[in-house]
Amino acid sequence: MSSEQTELAGPDLIKGIELTEIADGAMLLGHADGEAVLLARRGEELFAIGATCTHYSGPLAEGLMVGDTVHCPWHHACFSLRTGEALHAPALNPVPCWKVERRDGKVAVARKTERSPLAVASDPVPDRSAPPTSVGIIGAGAAGSAAAEMLRRQGYKGPITMIDPDPAAPYDRPNLSKDYLAGNAQEEWIPLRPSDFYEKHDIELVREGVKSFDPAAKRVTLEGGATRDFDRILLATGADPVRLPLPGGDLPHVHYLRTLADSRSIIAAAEHSKRAVVVGASFIGLEVAASLRKRGLEVHVVAPEKLPFEKILGPELGEFIKGVHVEHGVVFHLERTAASIKPGSVVLDDGSTIDADLVVLGVGVRPRVALAEQAGLKMDKGVLVNELLETSAPGVFAAGDIARWPDPHTGQNIRVEHWVVAQRQGQAAARNLLGAREPFTTVPFFWSDHYDVTIAYVGHAEHWDRIDVKGSIADRDCVLSYRTGKKTLAVASIFRDVESLTAEQLMQRNDWEALLAM
Repeated sequence: MSSEQTELAGPDLIKGIELTEIADGAMLLGHADGEAVLLARRGEELFAIGATCTHYSGPLAEGLMVGDTVHCPWHHACFSLRTGEALHAPALNPVPCWKVERRDGKVAVARKTERSPLAVASDPVPDRSAPPTSVGIIGAGAAGSAAAEMLRRQGYKGPITMIDPDPAAPYDRPNLSKDYLAGNAQEEWIPLRPSDFYEKHDIELVREGVKSFDPAAKRVTLEGGATRDFDRILLATGADPVRLPLPGGDLPHVHYLRTLADSRSIIAAAEHSKRAVVVGASFIGLEVAASLRKRGLEVHVVAPEKLPFEKILGPELGEFIKGVHVEHGVVFHLERTAASIKPGSVVLDDGSTIDADLVVLGVGVRPRVALAEQAGLKMDKGVLVNELLETSAPGVFAAGDIARWPDPHTGQNIRVEHWVVAQRQGQAAARNLLGAREPFTTVPFFWSDHYDVTIAYVGHAEHWDRIDVKGSIADRDCVLSYRTGKKTLAVASIFRDVESLTAEQLMQRNDWEALLAM
C-alpha cells in the first residue's frame, strides 16, 4: 500500500559484520546503499533480503524465521529468504535480494538482485503435460486476482480471463473500511496493481456480470448475452452485504460498504455530515465507526448483541473492544435494533430515535452463490469443495468467501470470509487447476483495526470450552487461546506478533501440545 520504508538501523552490511554477531536461526536488521536489509542465518547459510514487507511495509526483522522463509509480523505474509519471492499472501510483490559474501571472518552483502512481480515461481507445478487450454475466473476480488497472478507466476502461458462487473476491481478491499475511509490512505494506494498491469501480463479483464454458466461445458454466459468457453473455471464471486428490509433503507443518506464506490460514497457523505449511525457491530461496522470518528463525526452504533464480537472473540475481548470505541467517543445502543430510517434519524425497536444525517448498515455479508446454485453444484452453506478446492463439477474450482472446504485442523467443513484466506485459496486453486494436487491446509488468519489497536486472529473457532488469557487485555498486551479440551482452535492477540505467528505455525503442524503451552 505505502511506499514508506523501514527506518534505517543497524550495521552497514556493505562494510560487513563479524559472523559471530549473528547466531544460527537469528535475523539481524541492517542496511545497504540506503535500503533496509534483513540478514538471516540458517546453519552455515546466510541470506539477505529487503527488510520491508511489500504489503503494508511491515518490519520483517520483527517477524518469525521458519526454515528458509520469513513471516511478516503484521499480516503474516511470507517471503523466501533465498529469492525474496512473496510465497504467501497478503504480500504479492517480492522483496529484493543481496548476494552474501564472507571476507576474512566477516559477512557482507554485495550485488543486489530484484524479481519482477510475476517472475516464475521457484517451485512451479511439476507436471505440465496437459495444462489447461484456457482459464476463466469469475470474480476479480481477493481470490480471483490472486489466482490470475499465480497462474502467470507458475509459468502458465495460456489465456486467462477475469470477469467482474466492478469497474475498479481488483483493489485492496480491507482498506475500504480502515485507513482509506479514515482519510489516512490515498486512493492511489487502493488498486492492487497499476492500470496497465493486466494487459501487460495478458490477463483479460471483462467488465460485465455473469448471467449463468454450464459447469459441464465450461461455458459462461455474460449478462449481455455473449458466451465464453473455457477449459477450467474458478468461481470467486465473493459476498454481498446483508441488506436489511428496513422502512427508509433506500433513502439517499443510507449506505452499505463493500466496494470502492461504496467507500467513496460514504467519504463524500461524511464531508457534509455531523452525526452518523452505524447499524451493526460487525468487524466492518466497527471499523467504519472508528474511521468516521477519525473524520470528526459523532458516531452511534446500534446492534442486537450484548457485546460486540462476543460470539467470535468472547466476552473479555468484546468488552475491551467496546471500551476502546467508547474511549474514542462512540455511543453504543446494544440489545437494540433499527426499526426504520427517517430522513434525519434512525428509529429503534423501543421507539427511541437517534439523529443521523449519515447511516451505514454493516450487519455482515452473505456469500454470492446464486451462480453455483443455478449450475447445480453441490452446496453446504456455500459452495462445497474438496481438499483441492475443486467443486462437485470436475475442472470447476471455487475459492474465497463462497468456498466451504474440509479443514484438516478442525476436522470440519468450514467457510471463512477473510481477505487473506481468499487470496491464499486463489493461489492454491491456481496451482491445483494446473495439476499440482496440493491439499489446501492453510490456517485461517485475519486482522481488524480499531484506532491504534490491531487484533490478529489465527485459526477458526465457532465454539469453545474456555478462553485462556496470557498477558493483560487492558494493557493491550495479550494472547487469548480458544480451546476445546486439549485442542487450541484459535488464537487472538494484541501486540504479540511473534506469538501470533508462532501459533499459526503450530496450528499448521497440528502441534496441540505446544499450543497448549502457549
